[in-house]
Amino acid sequence: MVIVPFLIFDCDGVLADTERNGHLPAFNRTFAEFGLPVTWSDAEYAEKVLIGGGKERMASLLTPEFVAAHNLPTDEDGQRDMLARWHRRKTEIYTELVATGALPGRPGISRIAEEAASAGWRLAVASTSAEASVRAVLEHAVGPDAAARFSVFAGDIVPHKKPAPDIYLLALSELGASSTDTIVVEDSANGMRAAVDAGLATVVTVSAYTENEDFTGAALVVSSLGDRDEPARVLADPLGISPSSQVSLDDLTAILSHTARSTQENQ
Repeated sequence: MVIVPFLIFDCDGVLADTERNGHLPAFNRTFAEFGLPVTWSDAEYAEKVLIGGGKERMASLLTPEFVAAHNLPTDEDGQRDMLARWHRRKTEIYTELVATGALPGRPGISRIAEEAASAGWRLAVASTSAEASVRAVLEHAVGPDAAARFSVFAGDIVPHKKPAPDIYLLALSELGASSTDTIVVEDSANGMRAAVDAGLATVVTVSAYTENEDFTGAALVVSSLGDRDEPARVLADPLGISPSSQVSLDDLTAILSHTARSTQENQ
């Protein structure tokens, strides 16, 4: 039987370094449009990115004092509807920013996606961001033709967002994939934890807000997947994969082989 490997990418911070130059300004423009006296600084947003999901980040504003001061809804349904409106507008602004080409794909993303597709691997994205945002970033990171090869799992399609493993468990189920034949690329400790808790080998490409997080449990930690003019730096290599300046499909295959051996030994 031919085994088909699966490669699943997170979106924000993995396909493109979107947080600082995309999501943060989109949040702040949304707050301004809705008349809220909120402008998250870079340092403040570094804390907000620890919260999975855009609506959830916005909801962190809704302290009793903030709600009262700005005459916002106090009931659960009213707040849910308000957050949905805010987030819908934020997604529109963010998608407009992506369309300008201001958020290019991270090093190695287009290259490894093309290599994997040519080798018969199945490709997917699993993200807590809104689906429209994810698809916009994906198309700009790998191109429209390559993006059409991807399955996309995004937004509010699972009960619990990362670091819960729900999005990855759903992806495995929908794709008909085995955990031993699937590798994930993440950029944050929350995302890595979600993937690892779903039983998936995980490569971490650190991003602007995550480089100092704890990635214990990752199969490989690098500065990026690397391209010829933007080489990757290896930050942690617990399996001894020893990738070059460009993480290759052979490196990912070696990680999967190690995962399969470990699984067999533990059975």
